[in-house]
Formats: sequence, structure tokens, C-alpha cells
Amino acid sequence: MVAVSVKWQKEVYSNVEIDTSQPPYVFKCQLYDLTGVPPERQKIMVKGGLLKDDADWSTVGVKQGQKLMMMGTADEIVKAPEKGPLFVEDLPEEEQVVALGHSAGLFNLGNTCYMNSTVQCLHSVPELKSALLRYPHSGRSNELDQTSHMLTVATRDLFGELDKSVNPVAPLQFWMVLRKKYPQFGQLHNGAYMQQDAEECWTQLLYTLSQSLRSPGCSENPDTVKALFGIEFVSRIHCQESGEESSETESVYSLKCHISQEVNHLHEGLKHGLKSELEKASPALGRSAIYLKESRISGLPRYLTIQFVRFFWKRESNQKAKILRKVDFPLELDVYDLCCDDLRKNLETPRQILRDEEGKRLGLKAKEKSSGSKDSDDKMTDAEGSSTASGEASTTISQEDNPSAKQTHLTGIYDLVAVLTHKGRSADSGHYVAWVKQENGKWIEYQDDNPTPQREEDITRLSGGGDWHMAYICMYKARTITM
Repeated sequence: MVAVSVKWQKEVYSNVEIDTSQPPYVFKCQLYDLTGVPPERQKIMVKGGLLKDDADWSTVGVKQGQKLMMMGTADEIVKAPEKGPLFVEDLPEEEQVVALGHSAGLFNLGNTCYMNSTVQCLHSVPELKSALLRYPHSGRSNELDQTSHMLTVATRDLFGELDKSVNPVAPLQFWMVLRKKYPQFGQLHNGAYMQQDAEECWTQLLYTLSQSLRSPGCSENPDTVKALFGIEFVSRIHCQESGEESSETESVYSLKCHISQEVNHLHEGLKHGLKSELEKASPALGRSAIYLKESRISGLPRYLTIQFVRFFWKRESNQKAKILRKVDFPLELDVYDLCCDDLRKNLETPRQILRDEEGKRLGLKAKEKSSGSKDSDDKMTDAEGSSTASGEASTTISQEDNPSAKQTHLTGIYDLVAVLTHKGRSADSGHYVAWVKQENGKWIEYQDDNPTPQREEDITRLSGGGDWHMAYICMYKARTITM
């Protein structure tokens, strides 16, 4: 052992022992402990130059008590963080919801998965939540019955709980009022509540909200639910035998995908559902006759709901039987060819602008506009916004407060945002689950109180063909542009 002193900057370290049986690198490590200068930065002056890591001490010639000089910059001292690590569970509950990226699940109160999945899908519509928040707390109007008012308030409160809670929510108040308003959901079998049809729950809940959110006591748009979900039809009714022809209009909240041996894709089922035969009295013939009804969409909504007609009444078993046939559905749905001529005409310009905008993002050259179109310098962008639901206005959202402002237009193109699935052989048994696309683009499977992330490719596998979960209701959100 040899003891030396080492001068570094203004410091002098005395009696630093060198184990000459170890390479100089070990000595440098000792100095690192003393000075904080890493070995690779140390420059130690010895006879003949700088001390190398693998030098031979016998040739370096270090003597007892010798004074060595070292140069080098020490590592910056790592300061302890002012605040310790913050875990998600330490955040306030509302901030935990944001961090998780999805809302809470719902406890199954006993065969209530049909209700839970319906609520989760509709809860994903921000415009509906906004309308509910503006629903008056003071009480119902004279035109609205008490149970409809109570169900609207319960829906608003349940949506609020889901947005604020990380832990699963028990929808007790909502379930109680739903059964009071619609007694069929309170049916018992052997003392237990029976499973119900999710489509019936969806339809009844939307009907109630359509009544309450357009009541005079509500400051919201009188046609809120119709604007968000309402689909307008114009139909031609023709009797080939008598030559009679008439037309009619109607408004519904969902399209029907009829399933047969010829239907393999959603679009085929939708087309099939636009044609039907009906028997009614013919004034010209003085008796009943067969009429062909052909329908076209004349007004599009902000959110397009599609029901797969998978259940039918089976007399032999006296229950609803299920059609298990696989029917593929797309992540992007274009309903342009299902629309009437007037609506198609209104959609043409917004669709071309949308294609040009998407082409620009892909680096493609925009198609030249016709002489009747607006100047190409008029900037068009994708936008959000709700639509009205009838006639020509179905493609435009006006800005009443600012007439000169740009307007939002529908394009007839929709993106999938929610799927309600059924697993089992009967509508009144089995299990319902909601699959909802979050604002961050990720999909969450809401299996009652257990939300689970899913991949987008897993959603398209919910098309049926076996006993796995299969799409029963799909909800699509309109792709829009402003101009």
C-alpha cells in the first residue's frame, strides 16, 4: 500500500491509499467516491504523462507521500424531487377518470345487463349529456308525466355519476324509475327479475328523452333527440295490380338490418329493409291487394343507430329465437346510396370537400371543382356538431347567433362509435355487453362493472356466426365538414 495526497481544484485529499496490486482504475474509483468525478473524466498527472486505467504501478513510480494532481468535472448532484411520485390512486376521483381514459362500469343488479349496455352506449354521446345537464331541476312541465320526468332526471344523474366515478356505479335509482315507467322491465320469474331485450330498453329510453327534452319547460332544442338520432324516410307505395300509387313520410330512431340467406354484409341488410310488401284495401279494386313499399332516407341524424333484426317469435317454443348468421359490419359506413335524390344532391358538395381534405392529408391532389361550386380558396375543415333531421336542412347546422359563420354539413359517411352485443340463443336470456369507442380513440368493453380495453380489430369480429358476442345494435357518428 502507498499513501498519497491528491489535489483537485481547491481541495486536497490526504492519505489516499493506493493498492498497487490492483489496476489504476480501482484508484480512480476511490477518487470518484471522494470527488464525484467519474473515472472516464479524471486526468491524473504522473511521471511520463497521464495515468492510464491499465497502467503498471511499478513503472509509474508512485512514492509514499507523493502529491498527485487531478483534473476533471464532477457529476451534477442529483437533487431529491420536491414532490414524491404521484400515483393514479392518489389523485382526486374526477382526475382519476381522466387518467384512466374511460368512465366507470355499472353493477349488474340481477339480469340488468340489457339496461347497463344500453346506458353505456348512450352515455358516449356528448350532445345528449349536454342536453340532459340543461334539463330543468325545478320540475316537470304540465305536458310531461311524472314518471317520464323522473326517468329523465335519473338518466342525467346516472350519466353524471359515470363521469365522476372510477369505481363501478350501482344504478339503483335509474332501474327503479325505469321499471315504474315501463313495467315490462319489472317482470319476475321464480322471484327473480327476468332478462329483457336491450333494443326495447334502448327504444323506450330514447322515446322518453325525446318527450322530456322537447317539453316547453326545457330550454334545450325542442327536437334534441330527433336531431341526434332521428331518421326521416320518404316512401313510395305502389299497387301493380291497380296502378295506384301514393307516398308517405315517417320518422324513426333506427335503421333495420334484415337478415336472410342472401345477407352477408350490413349494407345488404339495410337495402333489403327498404323494400317491403303490405296488404291493404284498394279503393280502385274494391278489395284487398298487395302493395310494394319502397323507402329512401330523406333526413340523416348526427348519430345513426342500426338494429340487426336477429330475433323472431318461434311458435313451437313460444319464445324469441335468434338468427346466428354472420353479418359483417364496417368501421366506416356510407349511406349515400340509401338516400333519396334530393338528399343525395345536398350531400354531393360536402362529400367532395371531405374527399379533397382527406386527399390532402394523404398527399393527393384535390379534384377540380365544377363551375357551380365555391372558390377553392374557401377553406374547409372537419368539424363536430349536431344536425337537424328533416328535408334539406338535414345536411346543415345553422348558426343562428352568427348568420355569417360557417355551417356544419353532413356527408352521409359515418364512423362506428358503439356496439351493443348479445351472447346467447334468445333475446330474453343470454348476456348483453357494450363496446364503446372513447374520445382518445381506444375501445372499451363494458361487461357490467368490468371495463376492459379492446383492440379495434376485435370489434369487427363481433359479426356473429356462432355463440360468441354478436352485434345487435351499432351506433355510428356522422363525419362532417364546415363550409
